[in-house]
Amino acid sequence: MSEYDYIIVGAGFFGAICANELKKHGYEVLVIDNRSHIGGNCYTENRDNINVHIYGPHIFHTSNEDVWKWINQYVSFNNFVYSPVAYYKGEVYSLPFNMWTFAKLWNISHPIQAKEIIEEQGKEIGDPKNLEEQAIKLVGRDVYEKLIKGYTTKQWKKDPKDLPNNIIKRLPVRYTYDNNYFNDKYQGIPIGGYTQIFEQLLYGIDVRLNVDYFKNKEYFDSITNQIIYTGPIDRYYDYRFGELEYKTTSFDHNYFSIDNFQGVAVVNYTDIEVPYTRIIEHKHFEKIITPGTWITEETPIDYIPGKTEPYYPVNDEINNTKYLKYKELSEKEINVSFGGRLAEYKYYDIHQVIESALNFIKNKIPQ
Repeated sequence: MSEYDYIIVGAGFFGAICANELKKHGYEVLVIDNRSHIGGNCYTENRDNINVHIYGPHIFHTSNEDVWKWINQYVSFNNFVYSPVAYYKGEVYSLPFNMWTFAKLWNISHPIQAKEIIEEQGKEIGDPKNLEEQAIKLVGRDVYEKLIKGYTTKQWKKDPKDLPNNIIKRLPVRYTYDNNYFNDKYQGIPIGGYTQIFEQLLYGIDVRLNVDYFKNKEYFDSITNQIIYTGPIDRYYDYRFGELEYKTTSFDHNYFSIDNFQGVAVVNYTDIEVPYTRIIEHKHFEKIITPGTWITEETPIDYIPGKTEPYYPVNDEINNTKYLKYKELSEKEINVSFGGRLAEYKYYDIHQVIESALNFIKNKIPQ
């Protein structure tokens, strides 16, 4: 007889939701994670009364009513609106790309003027084949050269001409003076940080941290009937079809004895000469009044499987083709299920991971 009905590899949102729902239905569950904490990339740590987003900022946003109601069981949200700014060689521009951006760049004031300039600058591009062409078609060459090209090259460590065009489609473009980055109905930051959500989800559930599943795979497989795996799918199959590519980042956290470092939660540094992509000032997410402040510099680094953390899948044709081979293997598994950003090789936002996990459980357990 197995010791656990399920072992879940990974204590991020997908794993924690599955664990919580399974426990509700009477299953014995063990959650393991190779990190020293729960919460995955959404982990926040209170430092000097400031909730620091250790792995970069996570602004919750969704238009899914069910997901919004679900997460509000565990936490209250403030009314934070994500309105980052871009810094390019001493100049500051509004993000997302909107009339404030265009007004400063071209000294114009009307949407029709902006549309005419963008159309003129992108008229030679037909069907965009890559990120660079897609960006120029969307916002013109001037915006691309100042606010996209350098940032994207740093972030993905690739020439934008070598990146798929769908990546840039995530960025909003508006012909209004609206600085709200997201269009979703609901948006905010959990008051008190994200970690409290995971503490509630995993309350009363066996959790083992600092555990490498693959170093103990035979043991863990022997004490359960089912595995739910949320790590990189290529790692699970020992890179049988080659390594999948991920974007990864280093986070340099620093404290300053001043009450305000940059006046906004996020500043993107878009010129290629600055090594980091953005600086986060965490207190602005919750409008906390403190004598000091914590900031984080985010700098892209090379992804090395097993040595650096995989954060974002590089969903180009080569990697997606490779992933489909792994997916085909995973669908033949009887005692192992795969879910989450890394296991599904999808660029999920938080609300999409939550929805995916809840749907997974609905299909897994008779309701």
